[in-house]
Amino acid sequence: MQTISVIFAASENHVIGYKNQLPWRLSGDLKYFKRITSGKTVIMGRKTYESLGKPLPNRRNIVVSSLFTEVEGIEVAPNLNAALKLCEGEAEVFLIGGAQIFKTAFEEKIVDKIYFTLVHAETEGDTFFEIPDKNHWKIVGVEANQADEKNEYAYTFITMVTT
Repeated sequence: MQTISVIFAASENHVIGYKNQLPWRLSGDLKYFKRITSGKTVIMGRKTYESLGKPLPNRRNIVVSSLFTEVEGIEVAPNLNAALKLCEGEAEVFLIGGAQIFKTAFEEKIVDKIYFTLVHAETEGDTFFEIPDKNHWKIVGVEANQADEKNEYAYTFITMVTT
């Protein structure tokens, strides 16, 4: 059975991006993301890939786009369903952004698990995402983290599964 997971960070006002970048500096969240996704497949939209600037190491990288041409270290799929088809047989696949990929995945009700970092701040942004139908999710893990010299804001890792 394959698990389709979404992993993202959002501020308290649901910002997930600003000018195609993360609007905060959270070393702890980046390390968490790396630990959770290493060795797995990550699926992202073109803008998310462009914000990264290169394939994520130690992961299979798939970009969903009809405008993007393949580059070394990246596979391209024309839509989310085609990207997921490339991953058949894998135990867990991660959708890492952006907002349109998340929206499509939740609308099609294909998400099994959410790894959500709540950034304890209200930040400026131009890209927003809020988990739809919160009653459909059960929290199975919570880990609070304080702000410090490497983390500009306090933040909480929240893991959720479908009910």
